[in-house]
Amino acid sequence: MTRTCLVYHPIYLQHETDGHPEKKERLTAILDKIRSEELDVDFITPKLATVAQVATIHGLRYIDQVKAICEHGGGYLDVDTILSQNSYDAALMAAGGAMAAVDAVLASYDSAFALVRPPGHHAMPNRGMGFCIFNNIAIAAKHAQSLGTKRVLIVDWDVHHGNGTNDVFYSDSSVLYFSTHQYPHYPGTGRADEVGEDDGEGFTVNVPLPSGTGDAGYLMAYREILLPVALEFKPDIVLVSAGHDPHKDDPLGGMRLTSDGFGAIAFLVKEIANSCCRGRLAASLEGGYNLQAQAEAVAAEIRAFGGEAAQIRGTDTGVARRIEEVKKIQSRYWSCFT
Repeated sequence: MTRTCLVYHPIYLQHETDGHPEKKERLTAILDKIRSEELDVDFITPKLATVAQVATIHGLRYIDQVKAICEHGGGYLDVDTILSQNSYDAALMAAGGAMAAVDAVLASYDSAFALVRPPGHHAMPNRGMGFCIFNNIAIAAKHAQSLGTKRVLIVDWDVHHGNGTNDVFYSDSSVLYFSTHQYPHYPGTGRADEVGEDDGEGFTVNVPLPSGTGDAGYLMAYREILLPVALEFKPDIVLVSAGHDPHKDDPLGGMRLTSDGFGAIAFLVKEIANSCCRGRLAASLEGGYNLQAQAEAVAAEIRAFGGEAAQIRGTDTGVARRIEEVKKIQSRYWSCFT
């Protein structure tokens, strides 16, 4: 087993959301599962992200807006995104947690998993949405680059398209953003022909999957699209937006992934990191709203990062057609498809 660390801070539980699906019990259920399975991991305590670090992605006016709402007791960023008195500090610590995961794998760990909340991949430069305040994974990518890792691969397996991350790096050839997501679904973005623009054209790879896609279909997408593109891109670090709402038991998605399926995806992504960047892989928690299902999926991913492979067999003809569509679009940019 390779060395894996978990990044966690109790302030994440102080982001109060009053019965919202994105609630503090998401983290306590994961922690209980990790302890009950006696997984061989080290815990790391992060530091608050600085305003300057958050401002590598977000505008200062928006950052000040979040702070002011929290100082006045809380409120709403949008109809879905709640702020409480401690949400500003929790959001700074969530970004700090994602950065701490980067620091860990650049220093000594083979992989790191930041158990953070609020999540981040929907957060745009000047507004929060979809339960997200600051874009943790995007801030972590900028942090990694500030430490000398030039090429960053971001893999997003949340059921929802990470529109915030997509937009932040849409014209940036130094960051390859790869997303599998249910389509059509919230937030309505992530078509296969959304491939980036200007210098970043071809460095956004969206794989919109039909509702009901399960383990076999997901693994086909990762093996046939992500794997060859990533090996051609040759990242210096791999970051993961690890959302667990594609689980078959999740109330907010319509996919059919099992915990073994999450483990199989995680194992494949870790193999990419092993091949390209000495195993450097840092994951950050995104969505997932069935407490037991998410906890089991995270445990499966941690085992996969440590080298335990889950065996998934079978094919999905509907996904096969979608894969061919994506390959045709991306063949303009990646020689592996020509």
